[in-house]
Amino acid sequence: MNVRYVGYSFCALAMIGVGSTVVVSKAIAGGLPPFSATALRFAMAFPIFAAMMRWRKVRWPKLDAHDALLVIAQAGAGSVGYTVCLIGGMRLASAADAGVIAGTLPAVSAGFAALALGERPSPALLGAIALATLGVLACTVRLDDVAVASGTHSLAGNALVFAAIVCEALFILLNRKLHRPVPALPLSALMSGIGLLVAIVPACFEQPWRLPFDANAVAALTGVVYYALVPTVLGFVLWYAGASRLTGAEAGLVTALVPVSTLALASGVLHEPISHAQMVGVACVLAAVLLATFGRFRSMRMRAEA
Repeated sequence: MNVRYVGYSFCALAMIGVGSTVVVSKAIAGGLPPFSATALRFAMAFPIFAAMMRWRKVRWPKLDAHDALLVIAQAGAGSVGYTVCLIGGMRLASAADAGVIAGTLPAVSAGFAALALGERPSPALLGAIALATLGVLACTVRLDDVAVASGTHSLAGNALVFAAIVCEALFILLNRKLHRPVPALPLSALMSGIGLLVAIVPACFEQPWRLPFDANAVAALTGVVYYALVPTVLGFVLWYAGASRLTGAEAGLVTALVPVSTLALASGVLHEPISHAQMVGVACVLAAVLLATFGRFRSMRMRAEA
């Protein structure tokens, strides 16, 4: 099989796993508090990443004070903040809405880079940000829902999901500010280990041991195990195995599968009805991902020709 096709296949499976985290978070939110679920996720993922480092004979990185603080901030925002906000948001939002919002990550992270790093946004990037914003508004702002309680809950849930995307965008931004880049495997291990330390204190205040061990708790625990093993660990392996066979722009193109897979799983697994507004939203987000990716293709081609 062509190496590029293998790369696309691995990255696609990883992105479908990312899309499934939105659906799984719905089950987790119904039976566990967010910090407790987050701490449990990293408690399972960290020893696996540490074992992978030992097996591959990868050493822990030596960080200066600047990079150590940034890595801690990355773990707080990208690991703990993302998971807590996503699980909290899924108590109130529909999985389909959350999938559309999750698909805006490439545009949001690019917008953050333009604002914080002073990078000049290209016309394609500006168009992608506008389309992503339109997609979120299409599935979030519904005038007929604003006056009722369910509409208020949906807006609050969508806001928390978008906060999760902002946390992930901050993770990407902070990673670019490191003096010395940290390889992917030790970075994932650090994110899991530090994330566990950050989440475990507020998790104790949630007192999860006092919750009833009922069907909701079993579903939530099963969801956390899946989250830790499949999207977190297996998703890491698949993504970097695939990305090593593709260019950055080609790998970025595959992120379009996140909102598509989430909508499909929300409908097929959770039996959520997919509205016309959500279809419009996911179409806008897909167009944003494609526009941003082709913009990167064009800039890479122009640099190669220069």
